[in-house]
Amino acid sequence: MAKSKSVYICSECGAQSPQWLGRCPSCGKFGTLVEEIAEAPVLQKQPKRERSASARRPVPLSEVHEEKFARVSSGISELDTVLGGGIVPGSLVLIGGDPGIGKSTLLTEVSAHLSKREKVLYVSAEESCSQVKMRCSRLKLDSSNLLLLNETCLEDIEEAIGDEKFVVIDSIQAVYTSEMSSAAGSVGQVRECAGKLQRIAKSRGITFFIVGHVTKEGSLAGPKVLEHIMDTVLYFEGEKEDNYKILRAVKNRFGSVQEVGVFEMTGEGIFGVTDYSGVFLSENRGEAAGSCVTPSETGNRCMMVEIQTLMAKTAYGLPRRMPLGIDYNKLALLIAVLEKRCGLPFFNQDVYLNAMGGIRLNEPAVDLAVCAALAGGHKNRPIDKYTAVFGEVGLTGEVRGVSYAEKRVNECIKMGFQSVVFPAKNFKSVKKFEDKIRLIPVQYVNQMIKKLFPEESSKE
Repeated sequence: MAKSKSVYICSECGAQSPQWLGRCPSCGKFGTLVEEIAEAPVLQKQPKRERSASARRPVPLSEVHEEKFARVSSGISELDTVLGGGIVPGSLVLIGGDPGIGKSTLLTEVSAHLSKREKVLYVSAEESCSQVKMRCSRLKLDSSNLLLLNETCLEDIEEAIGDEKFVVIDSIQAVYTSEMSSAAGSVGQVRECAGKLQRIAKSRGITFFIVGHVTKEGSLAGPKVLEHIMDTVLYFEGEKEDNYKILRAVKNRFGSVQEVGVFEMTGEGIFGVTDYSGVFLSENRGEAAGSCVTPSETGNRCMMVEIQTLMAKTAYGLPRRMPLGIDYNKLALLIAVLEKRCGLPFFNQDVYLNAMGGIRLNEPAVDLAVCAALAGGHKNRPIDKYTAVFGEVGLTGEVRGVSYAEKRVNECIKMGFQSVVFPAKNFKSVKKFEDKIRLIPVQYVNQMIKKLFPEESSKE
């Protein structure tokens, strides 16, 4: 009998090492090597593999047959939007998030809706079938046609799958394959189970919804190859105490990765939110200084998001910069532009910034709104609640043009805003809205400050 030995596998890149190392020699990450039990290699000479008789040959791209598929509605419009228009048959969808954020609740509702037309199998590896039944009763779902299975062995799950078109695995860290001796949830188990699920999905045309745990840093637990295998990777974000949750696509082979879905968690289930005015905009905006509204483009939709800032005199030698929803380096860069190009000192001020609703604003079009909020907080003067700001800011203080300017201005008109500050380079594309909203084009950041705070500028 071969003796077992230990190998160390990197959870990020999957590289193997015979001994533990603090830093992975392949990807350079620290503390990612995890011990795995592997069988000792057989020393006998392995037989040479024979080539397949039907070896595939390269074909011209023009002769490749294009597969056409019809997307299936999940029953939740926000989820369909994040997926790119619906569920693609035969795909693998991975949903990650913190414990208790609503992953199982969301997939239970989707399974109950799909079971009305197709056969759906819900594999609960962490909960008993009675617990799933209790959840369906609490959510008041018609789950009479939903098939339940409480199993953790992947081989038994594969045998139980018949002619079902949709299968939910809750969760991938609780499933194991008997071909490996390591515990469920280890790097090797997660990698092998995901690979087998991919083979089943592609060969039999079954759509898999897979629940994944996350680490304390917020990333999906297990090897990075888990995300590479999946067709779509979704992240559920939000605080446990907050009723609003955000579903974000970080990978999608069938759609955009910029899509964001907003959900509201209630006692009767989780529902998609279509009116974002109460989520990303505060009721008392325009009354206090340091806030500004910007139209943010996320995928195929445009949402009005309020950016709030707070400045306090620092009690230490080095002022603090604490952004939520905005990149830290981006905030430091914009503060430097305001100090150098606009003469607004922040060297003795702690700066706190927050994007309402817990959304992340990664596009450069929000730069000008951040500068407007910082300037209003520094001058202690509020910005009009019916004024929106968008534009990219360069290191020279120049306001650069952005994409989808026409769509952003149109969203401002729909939400009842009366004026919008935007880059002068985009004036030609939005000139047709002059009779519906007041257009304020600017070329530099200091021009924007003078437009928003004219009385202050005249007194100086």
